[in-house]
Amino acid sequence: MAAALSSGAEVRGRTSPNPPVGAAILDRNGELVGRGATQPAGGPHAEVMALREAGERARGGTAVVTLEPCNHTGRTGPCSQALVDVGVDTVYYCQPDPNPVATGGATFLRENGVNAECLDHEVEALVPWLTAVRRNRPSVTLKFAQTLDGFTAALDGSSQWITGPEARRHVHGDRSRRDAIIIGTGTAIADNPSLTARDGDRELPVQPRRVVIGGRSLTGHAGNLHRLGFEQYRGIPEALWRLWDTGARDVLVEGGAHLASGFVEAGLVDHIQAYVAPALLGQGRSVLTEAVGLSIDDALRFRTRRVVQLGDDVLIEMTRKD
Repeated sequence: MAAALSSGAEVRGRTSPNPPVGAAILDRNGELVGRGATQPAGGPHAEVMALREAGERARGGTAVVTLEPCNHTGRTGPCSQALVDVGVDTVYYCQPDPNPVATGGATFLRENGVNAECLDHEVEALVPWLTAVRRNRPSVTLKFAQTLDGFTAALDGSSQWITGPEARRHVHGDRSRRDAIIIGTGTAIADNPSLTARDGDRELPVQPRRVVIGGRSLTGHAGNLHRLGFEQYRGIPEALWRLWDTGARDVLVEGGAHLASGFVEAGLVDHIQAYVAPALLGQGRSVLTEAVGLSIDDALRFRTRRVVQLGDDVLIEMTRKD
């Protein structure tokens, strides 16, 4: 299980529109003999990569896969058939595949004499992809850094740096696992961001798409985005449709408050990343520009999935309750 989970996590951000799946093969004696992960779109899936490494030792063995093996032929053949052909005895998979085109792999395996069992284990690397398939649009994560009392900037507009270096390093690593980073035109003009994923001064090998939403022209502004390349769309619906249509499944909304409010008001925020600094401002700018509701009953509720200590700061990752 650990080998399969780590293999899938390693390729997150490189596989869309396919899911970042990990697989591990044990021989008939229970020894780990193969591991693999989904390759970029058009390449082999995780099971095939793991089977290639295992070779003949896979026969009579066990496969552990983070997602139900696919049962359809696209640019590659069905993984369920590959497992049958090799002669694997048992397949454990963490999550059923919600994609109506690819589902049915477990049934196919059982019909062909292979034991197949769902472990019902949440896979962190698959959460955005599963959300996207169920919503039929990219999974949207709203990310922000705030003080303990909920402010993202001081009254004078200053916000660098609310969080410390450990949190900022984590942000860059997370960016490299996303298909796109989205900001509004106001943020693009005010901050001239690069929206790159970096390790210090070095750009990481995998970079997200840079997306700006809004009708304001960036001509004469946002020089870094012009230098690096970016996409601009007038509104949220157009942006999400185009991103989905061109293969993006996991997008990160980074700013600003007007854009964040737009996504919240449209009911399009699936996940939250809140980086909380141990600091108080008393007054300042909030995450949103508009109230979600008039009473506590109107609050948009989330389920906490994970809490991570990053130096003095804390990252809280949440998923919307619905």
